[in-house]
Amino acid sequence: MPLATHMRLAAPALFRNALVLAVLVILADQATKWWIMDVVMQPPRIIPLVALGNGGLNIVMAWNTGVSFSMLSDTGPLLLSSLAILVSLGLLVWLMRLPDRLPAYGIGLVIGGAIGNVIDRFRYEAVFDFIDFFVGEWHWPAFNMADTAITIGVVMLLADGLFQGGDRGKNTSRPEAD
Repeated sequence: MPLATHMRLAAPALFRNALVLAVLVILADQATKWWIMDVVMQPPRIIPLVALGNGGLNIVMAWNTGVSFSMLSDTGPLLLSSLAILVSLGLLVWLMRLPDRLPAYGIGLVIGGAIGNVIDRFRYEAVFDFIDFFVGEWHWPAFNMADTAITIGVVMLLADGLFQGGDRGKNTSRPEAD
């Protein structure tokens, strides 16, 4: 039997729109990194953006050789990039089967963010981060637009799984009594 009879495929428009979203994330990520790195941060410094009581938001120059929170920083850019590409390919396969917008767009955000950071790893052997959120002396690890897209995408996937997709794939009919 053809593969399509065993696997429900996403609507072509939904698949295309999620991929367009991924491309837009990549372009926005790379454009903001270029602008911050080559225009705003010459010379490198800390630029306060928002002050909220004892917290706020700064623009900084930071390089992350690992993954989230600099974990696996000794692994090297090739292994981390390969992993991100493999995960993105797996997400593409998942995306092909999704009938709903929320998880499809969440996957588009994650793929776009992952590829945006992979581009940095190939160009610089590290990911350029520039958004510094802090409260008092506590600073969240610096992040970028790609990281933001990944985070929002994961939240969308979790929301779909928790609130929308709970009954998907389950047989909700009751068995007949004998």
